[in-house]
Amino acid sequence: MTSVDGATTTVVVTTEPLDVAAHERLVARAAAGAVVSFAGVVRDHDHGRGVLELEYEGHPTAERVLAEVAAEIAADPAVYAVAVSHRIGRLEIGDVALAAAVSTAHRAAAFAACARLVDEVKARLPVWKRQVFTDGTEEWVNCP
Repeated sequence: MTSVDGATTTVVVTTEPLDVAAHERLVARAAAGAVVSFAGVVRDHDHGRGVLELEYEGHPTAERVLAEVAAEIAADPAVYAVAVSHRIGRLEIGDVALAAAVSTAHRAAAFAACARLVDEVKARLPVWKRQVFTDGTEEWVNCP
């Protein structure tokens, strides 16, 4: 856990299952009237194709990049705390791949901050996804 101008951030890149409720607890504050969380869940389809499983592979800088993104969100004076984690390795349908939570005094700021957090993680995190489809084919996503 680190502090950015009074707001705390917690970030993890892990092979372990993610717990969204634990992220919500990490950002809870007495002053927070709003805690907004997000769970990026492995679904059983992509663009009309059935998906069996996913595998995420992360660059060694992934946790540092995740910390940078969290710090940027935490720099917003309305934000009290940010917790965000991304799972790597083999995931099954229904597993949480991305867990995020943000706390603020009011709901609009919390929704906006959590949305920015998820969008920035998706845009910048050096983590690549291999999808295995029900027809036996596979593809890498976001992989140069």
